[in-house]
Amino acid sequence: MTLVDGMRSHLDKAGSAADEDFGWRRMWSGSAAREGVWSNIRSAEVTLLQLVSDEEAAGRASEVMALVKDHLATDDPRRVRLARRLRSVISGEISSSDRDLMVRALDAAYNALDDELARVRSLRNILWAATFLVLLGAAGLAVYGWFFPQSLSMCFTPKVNPGDASGIDVVCPTAEHPDQAVGTPASALAQPRDILTVEIAGLAGAALTVIASLRRIRGTDSPYMLPLASAVLKFPTGALSAFLGLLLIRGAFVPGLSDLDSRAQVLGWAAAFGAAQHLVTRLVDDRAQMTLAEVGRTTDAVIDPERAAVRESNLLGETTGASGPPTAFEDGAGPHEGPQERVREGAHRDEEAEGSRPRAGP
Repeated sequence: MTLVDGMRSHLDKAGSAADEDFGWRRMWSGSAAREGVWSNIRSAEVTLLQLVSDEEAAGRASEVMALVKDHLATDDPRRVRLARRLRSVISGEISSSDRDLMVRALDAAYNALDDELARVRSLRNILWAATFLVLLGAAGLAVYGWFFPQSLSMCFTPKVNPGDASGIDVVCPTAEHPDQAVGTPASALAQPRDILTVEIAGLAGAALTVIASLRRIRGTDSPYMLPLASAVLKFPTGALSAFLGLLLIRGAFVPGLSDLDSRAQVLGWAAAFGAAQHLVTRLVDDRAQMTLAEVGRTTDAVIDPERAAVRESNLLGETTGASGPPTAFEDGAGPHEGPQERVREGAHRDEEAEGSRPRAGP
């Protein structure tokens, strides 16, 4: 198979994946299909780089270097070798080995990008699966409490009625029962809607933390809604944590909170425990942001193209009196200004200033 046939094959596969209709499987398979589309397009672009003329390949050298800097490690041999040869390639002195190096470096950068996007998709799928499982657990508790309310009672007996020493008050999430006979078990007054009401209060508390966490969410060009998946996870987790928190209070696990005095207190603590899920889910938010941050790393060429173009013109000797830096860039940073080069330039200016100062006589 020739290079042209290989490029056409990649483009045909990309077109087939883009036209495929997944129906109800789009949520799970659609994102993988988009990855397949872009992967085949990138493979076709790598093949195209082998077919273009030397002038066009030299013109794309800076673009290839920017992609390599985004996705390959600083000490990657392909990045280091391409950075060393970049000045010669841009000036038109390109050989067959230089073109082969550009092709292999670009292919490695695109493979690294595919791996980064695959990690984002995998984490997104894990979060949606965790959301479904937690939601299934919260719904199961609500259904069980509906049919067997006495088994998971959320009712409290705060105190003896001061007006009648023989009566007690029973407080439940959906109702208050004053002046009950002494010895009446609180669970006997539990209602089918108690656990569902507690979970709804927990959902409300979780919603506040979702709104508060929006200030930390940044936009991304990734095709996956990873921040949305981590935000949705908070809702069923809040409902579940509200139930567990009230269960711990009713079991006198928290000293001083074993007796809640009113229905409003019960619902208030349920909302507070629903908001407290943020202590756990914020770790998921941090992991999601970290995974998104790993998809590409900005370079000088991306931040300031004009500045990068000026640096390249200086390297090619287009600016009078400018002597370009050495052709070898050990850190793989290429001909764009990097931290080590700025340090060297600062030290050079300090030496010039030191030499221009008048010296005191002996």
